[in-house]
Amino acid sequence: MDTARQGRRVQVLGIDAGGTMTDTFFVDSDGDFVVGKAQSTPQNEALGLIASSKDGLGAWGMKIEDALSEIQTGVYSGTAMLNRVVQRKGLSVGLIVNAGMEDFHRMGRAIQAYLGFAYEDRIHLNTHYYDEPLVPRRLTRGVVERVDMFGAVVIPLREESARKSARELIALDVEGIVISLLHSYKNSDHERRVRDIVLEEVKASGKEIPVFASVDYYPVRKETHRTNTTILEAYAAEPSRQTLKKISSAFKENGSKFDFRVMATHGGTISWKAKELARTIVSGPIGGVIGAKYLGEVLGYSNIACSDIGGTSFDVALITQNELTIKNDPDMARLVLSLPLVAMDSVGAGAGSYIRLDPYTKAIKLGPDSAGYRVGVCWADSGVETVTISDCHVILGYLNPDNFLGGQVKLDRERAWKAMKEQVADPLGLSVEEAAAGVIQLLDSDLRDYLRSMISGKGYSPGSFVCFSYGGAGPVHTYGYTEGLGFQDVIVPAWAAGFSAFGCAAADFEYRYDKSLDINIAVDGPDDQKAASSKTLQEAWAELQERVLEEFAINGYKPEQVRLQPGFRMQYRGQLNDLEIESPIPSAATAEDWDKLVEAFNDTYGRVYAASARSPELGYSVTGAIMRGMVPIPKPKIPKEELGSETPADKARLGTRKFYRKGEWVDAQLYHMESLTPGNRITGPAIIESDATTFVVPGGFETWLDGHRLFHLKEV
Repeated sequence: MDTARQGRRVQVLGIDAGGTMTDTFFVDSDGDFVVGKAQSTPQNEALGLIASSKDGLGAWGMKIEDALSEIQTGVYSGTAMLNRVVQRKGLSVGLIVNAGMEDFHRMGRAIQAYLGFAYEDRIHLNTHYYDEPLVPRRLTRGVVERVDMFGAVVIPLREESARKSARELIALDVEGIVISLLHSYKNSDHERRVRDIVLEEVKASGKEIPVFASVDYYPVRKETHRTNTTILEAYAAEPSRQTLKKISSAFKENGSKFDFRVMATHGGTISWKAKELARTIVSGPIGGVIGAKYLGEVLGYSNIACSDIGGTSFDVALITQNELTIKNDPDMARLVLSLPLVAMDSVGAGAGSYIRLDPYTKAIKLGPDSAGYRVGVCWADSGVETVTISDCHVILGYLNPDNFLGGQVKLDRERAWKAMKEQVADPLGLSVEEAAAGVIQLLDSDLRDYLRSMISGKGYSPGSFVCFSYGGAGPVHTYGYTEGLGFQDVIVPAWAAGFSAFGCAAADFEYRYDKSLDINIAVDGPDDQKAASSKTLQEAWAELQERVLEEFAINGYKPEQVRLQPGFRMQYRGQLNDLEIESPIPSAATAEDWDKLVEAFNDTYGRVYAASARSPELGYSVTGAIMRGMVPIPKPKIPKEELGSETPADKARLGTRKFYRKGEWVDAQLYHMESLTPGNRITGPAIIESDATTFVVPGGFETWLDGHRLFHLKEV
């Protein structure tokens, strides 16, 4: 994080293109790093990325052209693909399914009728509704064939029905064709033959229409999940690929020579040219969790509660015993999917969330919609007329109106004050300050309850965890949503605003493929049955390994450069939920190998739940095979500086500002974050300002800065 070294060689770039801000994170050859920040530009993401890059590199006294020519690795994360799906603004896609099953996609699964609802709306059927399907019924066709759940052919494929379906969809000018047949993950012959027939018909038509067979992308059980995910490849991933191509071109115009990689849902990074780009549908928040895991490994924290507040949402994830939880069939944008996803929970409440009053009860309602990059009424050029959380920050003295994004955006406190008075304070019979403080208190209480319930719901206590708080708005609210929970420690990195981009820069180049399996064996199964089970798993690993190495080959990596890590999903027979296990052996073929896999499962089960919860007498089921391939990259170096005085230097002091909390205005001491040095201790009320974020330390709290440039917050 130093700023004055000559001959600096920048090697890694991490990017987090959020709904409000675009963060860049540059790492040089010595592991030193710098963070850049700019407002997001949804109409052309490249503009925000270039502006953010110039902001970060400017702190090193470097021009963007000089730095980009040296960079070896660039990793992107963002929300554009997810936003495209949420808004249902994807491409026109045709769908081929089994004849007689043409309605299953629009019917979905029952859970899709209430995903994202509050509890009270979930329990009342009259509130449920289905969104428009990604593929309308008029663009859905059926082919005659049937494979049963064991993979046996019940009805042979009638090829003419496939040709007829393909021709009809081609004539309707679809921009992609998806094929998803029942139980194709057990027997792929029919689906692959339909794919080949469709490709023949597309070629004969003279058009260029990509074709996506589910078995080539997601050969896993649960047809609705598998079909939704394959549709995403055609519907949303292809447009996102074009966006990434534009970003790559914009950087090349400024001197870059590297190809971008994208943060994937499983926590690794993949090329923007990868076949399965839908795996990057939610990449921004994942970067923060990967950054927390890396930081925890370096500093020795094994249990971490990750909390990220941006402009649009509050995202929470748990790291237990240095391990992430991976969900195999998550939901996103009110769709159930077949993607390995780092388990996260999200609340639609961020710094840009709108504040409204219920017209009947006068209750305050926060979000879930947000002003995003437009901040709030306090920004005169935003076009926003409804007050937001950020307006409360300005009214209460949390934010410096003249230093938002280092002064790039000037905020108007008087404008925010008038809007809050008219929309919230007067209808409630409160002063503007009371109304704004009440909103902040409500938000903090909601987030605190959410964080507590997530931890306790998994059988843990906050006292067993270190809480990491980051994101542009995280440090503003850290005290509020952690107060009284009793965390082991509460940590705010000095680079909190760019923490997700930091995680991108710390993530390995990694591809992952999954395949559903059905292996069942009793606890006392004979050795020949164990050996046969090992061989079945090994066959799946070999198939997935070929796909992993194929993707790395596209990026110029030879097989010997790739570190392969097989894995599997296992459960006790008869249980509903399985666990993902990293295989302790590189391959499996014998009864002894099977016993080693079972031992690894039992060990993990005892850690995740409890040793007493193990149920080996039920026997074991392997539900899936996993293969990950990794190529390590240079990691950011965590700062390590000597501790000095507890008293901040005079140059770090910026004076005072009026700050409202608990019904009164107080003078808060202001500090410049970058001027504070390790060992400095600050007692609230205080506000620590940076160009990219603001760290609020109210009365009753104190913080100190350690040698890694991590702020530790505690109640006093």
